Amino acid sequence: MSDNIGKIYGAHAQTVYKFLLAQTHDPDLSEDLTEDTFLQAIKSLGRFDGSCKLSVWLCQIAKHLWYKELERRKKHGVTCEIPENTAAPDTLLQTERNDLYRAIHKLSDSQREIVLLRLSGEFGFAEIGEIIGKSESFARTTFYRAKEEIRRIINVKS
Repeated sequence: MSDNIGKIYGAHAQTVYKFLLAQTHDPDLSEDLTEDTFLQAIKSLGRFDGSCKLSVWLCQIAKHLWYKELERRKKHGVTCEIPENTAAPDTLLQTERNDLYRAIHKLSDSQREIVLLRLSGEFGFAEIGEIIGKSESFARTTFYRAKEEIRRIINVKS
């Protein structure tokens, strides 16, 4: 049993971590939530019915845990901010990056999630569709519309 769990962890931990990093923008929190995801998965393994890929099921657990963390932080008055990249010496590049993240923050929840999964999580549209429970076409179309909305937001600001 523990050998199987080790194999599952080895095969899917990186995917879950990348998914969480795309959501949290915090490597330490993403690691903690990844571990929590696998602990929850072990407890719930009997409920996995195989109707989706195991990686999708794990990302759904991770998403649920992230939402619980957001609720916990909200109750305690802790805000979640996207950390600035202190390694980028080019001020113009940093300003453009900040503008991009501000624009992403203004998107709808589903658009924001898809954009962050695509850009930060390095997921393909088929994987994104599975993770969010929609089609590949929905993920692709939503991403395109979100890009257009980001362009509009950034151009309005300029």
